Amino acid sequence: MCNFATKLIINETLLLIINSKTMMNLLEATPVDSAAVEKTVEVTKEAVSGLARGDVSYLTQFLQQAVNFCIDAGKTILVAVIIYIVGRFIVSIINKVLANALDRRNLDPSIKTFLKSFVNILLTVLLIIAVVSALGVNTTSFAALLASFGVAAGMALSGNLSNFAGGLIILLLKPFRVGDFIEAQGFSGTVSEILIFNTVLKTPDNKVIYLPNGALSSGSITNYSREPQRRVDFTVSVEYGQDVEEAKKALYEIFAKDSRILTDPAPFVALSTMAASSIDLTARVWVNAADYWAVFFEMQETIYAEFNKRGIGFPFPQLTIHNA
Repeated sequence: MCNFATKLIINETLLLIINSKTMMNLLEATPVDSAAVEKTVEVTKEAVSGLARGDVSYLTQFLQQAVNFCIDAGKTILVAVIIYIVGRFIVSIINKVLANALDRRNLDPSIKTFLKSFVNILLTVLLIIAVVSALGVNTTSFAALLASFGVAAGMALSGNLSNFAGGLIILLLKPFRVGDFIEAQGFSGTVSEILIFNTVLKTPDNKVIYLPNGALSSGSITNYSREPQRRVDFTVSVEYGQDVEEAKKALYEIFAKDSRILTDPAPFVALSTMAASSIDLTARVWVNAADYWAVFFEMQETIYAEFNKRGIGFPFPQLTIHNA
């Protein structure tokens, strides 16, 4: 029974060795010489056969061959690790030099962030190819494999490719730049970065939103920062019975006292609606884009205080009931 078990173990070990040899020949990716592989396989066969006969001299030869094999492979792996570490250091230096060069030039910030992201990805891919080549993989076969993988990845990641194309369109047509306040895809915020695949927005409440460039380049975009001036619209309601001309005069005087409100175009006030419980006045003023929100909120408080001072009443819903 023991002899049968021993023979079974020896046969299975030989089969494993043969299969390992076949697999290594198919992969052809090991940096060790093929003659060394052949010799290792033969020594392993002899060691197993010697063990079956009770001779341990073959085992010593096998262990020595295994140690040599591990040393050779270790050297190759060590070289690959060194190439990776040095390569990462060089990539970081190139990125810093590129960033400094772009900062010294009078380029659009959108182009700067896009180029930095693109160059970093390209250098990382080249570094990976160098490391794989140092491991002994045939770079020609690896390139063919990358090409095949690229086709498959291109079909699977068609959305990202459209985002890349969208990023190029945004840089060429420039519907917005870094620092612009925009509204797109249901979000609004200040553009902080334009990357290869995404555009980064920072909202007024300090949230960071990543929008895909493909959707941005083909969708509607509202750019609030493109023009230097913006119009602020107010709706001021007074109760029935009030002097409309007095209310309009009060609004013009309020606008004239605020230096942030431009005189060209001049402020505009007119009666717009006679509602159920109020008379609505529409007021429109022009300000610099940077002053828009400050004027919008502060002017509401000023109008409320000034109207109360002048005795101009604000309306509230009223219902008259006639008892039959």
